[in-house]
Amino acid sequence: MSGSAATLAQQRLLVVDDDADMLRLLSLRLSAAGYRVTAVSSAEAALAQLDIERPHLVLSDVRLPGRDGLALFDAIRVRHPALPVILLTAHGTIPDAVEATARGVFTYLTKPYDGKELLDKIAQALALGAPEPAASQADQGWRGDIISRSSRMADVLAEAYMVAQSDASVLLRGDSGTGKEMLARAIHQASPRAGSPFIAINCAAIPEALLESELFGHIKGAFTDAVANRKGLFQAADGGTLLLDEIGDMPPALQVKLLRVLQDKAVRPVGSSQSHTVDVRIISATHRDLDAAMAAGQFREDLYYRLNVVSLSLPALAERREDIPLLANHFLHKLAGKYGRRLSGFAPEAMKALATAAWPGNVRQLFNVVEQVCALSTTPLIPLALVQRALRVPSVQVLNYAEAKQRFERDYLVGLLKLTDGNVADAARLADRNRTEFYRLLQKHSLTPGQFQDPAA
Repeated sequence: MSGSAATLAQQRLLVVDDDADMLRLLSLRLSAAGYRVTAVSSAEAALAQLDIERPHLVLSDVRLPGRDGLALFDAIRVRHPALPVILLTAHGTIPDAVEATARGVFTYLTKPYDGKELLDKIAQALALGAPEPAASQADQGWRGDIISRSSRMADVLAEAYMVAQSDASVLLRGDSGTGKEMLARAIHQASPRAGSPFIAINCAAIPEALLESELFGHIKGAFTDAVANRKGLFQAADGGTLLLDEIGDMPPALQVKLLRVLQDKAVRPVGSSQSHTVDVRIISATHRDLDAAMAAGQFREDLYYRLNVVSLSLPALAERREDIPLLANHFLHKLAGKYGRRLSGFAPEAMKALATAAWPGNVRQLFNVVEQVCALSTTPLIPLALVQRALRVPSVQVLNYAEAKQRFERDYLVGLLKLTDGNVADAARLADRNRTEFYRLLQKHSLTPGQFQDPAA
């Protein structure tokens, strides 16, 4: 296969049309052109397919049973905003198609369509659309350890790769532990600044009195402990990327100074009268609701718009459960070496427990759980009980009725024999059973009275 043919074969198209003949014709034409085609006959089937595998482009008829092509486009735009959509329309629905184009549809073609024009439009849409990081980039080093097969994460990574090529400021939103710093580092690695420093600072972890000096530097004598000139992180990251993590916790007074630095592209160290020009790409991250913080007067609106040129939201781990087995096994193999253990994987019940857990701490919590089971496991296959312990979930064994009845009988008999020191007559009387029947029960559970008698008596 030639290089260009191989590239086309990696491009997945989702085709939607309720006309079986048209669907077959489109599939044959596009497959012959080298694309991988998935064909479905309704909007509902298309949305289900999107949950299974994210295509590079959707080609849909406007007239569909139930939810039409325009409603399908709206649903796609909510779930996959970077995914290009082309609509096929009859002359009677051209006004609707024009409206959809104004709302973001890449283009529309009228039936009967011209085959060459269709292929040209698809090629143009794919060229302008976000590349799929997992398949279309020869070198995946920029993604680091971001392990995922989730369609939601695929969209985030595709947009991250696109924005990395620009110098736009990026605001990363997501709960704690979702991997915001890892994504920021990936954006830096995919950008033209990759050869320059990437520096991260947690704005919530440093006292306000020290944060200004950390960011902008200071000169000797600026304050009591300033025994020498010191460059701040803005100057250290010159030419590269600076991640301002937990930006929502930055004190208001420092927000004003940060805004001035972003406007002037220059920093003035604490105690100095001179400014130093800096060339730094800013990525900020927060788990807080900055809109609510602005409304409460806790975050400056002008700074918000400086930082939020492009916003990317990372899904919680519970929203990308298909990634849990991938991440768990990745962490297991990574940590097995650290602890010198030969670990082969998780027992099926253990993996099911991981896949269905709540994960309030997201990927960070999953890593912690896997590290704990790696440190404590005495068998190559991680058992359910160890995972439940790490998750702090009580170990519950579900028994069928016969098993539960048998366990109760045995525990009851053991309790009686302990109480009577193995005296069968006394135990049978307490159980309101004759001795013959009681011996039969003991035999059924492989119990002998001598096991419970005190040898010294």
